[in-house]
Amino acid sequence: MKQAAVYIMANKRNGTIYTGVTSNLLQRDWQHKNKLADGFTKRYECSLLVYYEACENMEQAILREKQIKGGSRAKKIAMIESVNPEWLDLSSTLWYQAGLLRYARDDNRVGEAGRYGGAEIVFPLPP
Repeated sequence: MKQAAVYIMANKRNGTIYTGVTSNLLQRDWQHKNKLADGFTKRYECSLLVYYEACENMEQAILREKQIKGGSRAKKIAMIESVNPEWLDLSSTLWYQAGLLRYARDDNRVGEAGRYGGAEIVFPLPP
């Protein structure tokens, strides 16, 4: 799913947060969850996708990222809680909507099953 986006990852509710920008949110989410990129999110274990906004292009996404990063922590928390008051990991919804994630109870194919976002699923290959 190539789509410019700005996003926020967290390590827990009201914990450490990271604001980033990407041209492929599904791929970037996978990288964060699997600690494939050295840096802030790996060091502070920020693997919960708690907020994201799709943008028309990367220029718009970068401008929005700067706007969010320029705001206070309180504003970032209020923004997250306006759409995700429980700080749920939005990854499973994002992957499911993209057709890349199937819940194990709905899919009888053989695959690697596990727990993700509180539901049993069959993991897709990384995009």
